[in-house]
Amino acid sequence: MSSPSYRAWGIGLALVGVLAFSVRPILIKLAYAYVTDPITLIALRMVFSLPFFVVMAFWSRRDSARKPLTRRDWQAVLFLGFLGYYLASFLDFLGLQYISAGLGRLVLFLYPTITVLLSALFLRKYVSRRDTVAMVISYAGLALVLSQGFAGENRNLMLGALLVFGSALCYAGYLVSSSQVVMRIGSVRFTAYATSVASLLCILQFLLLRPLSALQLPPQVYGLAIAMALGCTVLPVFVTSEALRRIGANQVAIIGAAGPVTTIFLGWLGLEEKMTLLQIAGAVLVLVGVMLVTIKPKK
Repeated sequence: MSSPSYRAWGIGLALVGVLAFSVRPILIKLAYAYVTDPITLIALRMVFSLPFFVVMAFWSRRDSARKPLTRRDWQAVLFLGFLGYYLASFLDFLGLQYISAGLGRLVLFLYPTITVLLSALFLRKYVSRRDTVAMVISYAGLALVLSQGFAGENRNLMLGALLVFGSALCYAGYLVSSSQVVMRIGSVRFTAYATSVASLLCILQFLLLRPLSALQLPPQVYGLAIAMALGCTVLPVFVTSEALRRIGANQVAIIGAAGPVTTIFLGWLGLEEKMTLLQIAGAVLVLVGVMLVTIKPKK
């Protein structure tokens, strides 16, 4: 089905997903004004997300055509839930303690270029000249942004950037490793199980490392955690999945380029974050490079 209204809904859902992902670092930075403990904050986010993922997991089991998960499938779900949803999210939360929301989103946006490199290393996939040029452009742009950042007083800039880059690396590893598993057990069921695993890991981490008294937080923190859970975690999972079904990965990728731009704008508007003209030029280079990697030319 490819009617104009069908595609229009797909584009609209993709935009909603991009906006939702873009707002997340802004909400994290706002929450850090009240509590600078990422372990507590990410646990709260997952506490409010978990019920929705559990419901999605039970709903996905209604498909009688799907075979039960094997031991190998469960091992893959546990590992990929840890890597792609728990560790990637946790490193992102840690990194945002030290860098701006806009820079954090820009670094995270590099994950398609990392996916190309990991696929070449572990899956023996060919790296085209286009991909090579794209990666050079992207990382040159990032170097430009970071070089300007060092001119300021943020001594932990590199630490924050490396933590968020680690998040992008984990997510890229998750994408490379999950393709066969998703095909075997189904995308909805896999996503529901993997996100549930990550939620439980974040909650367990809090229970092991923090006293329950750490939950005595201002109401604003709970409001921001609920917004992160529903608006920036649960909602994007559903709308992006439907957008992919309606308009395809290429179109969703093009719309996704608006993500870092939106975060940079919202950071300037709501957090008074600033970028110089040279940093903006670097950000443009990152976006151009990632788009060259992500958007596949028609054959």
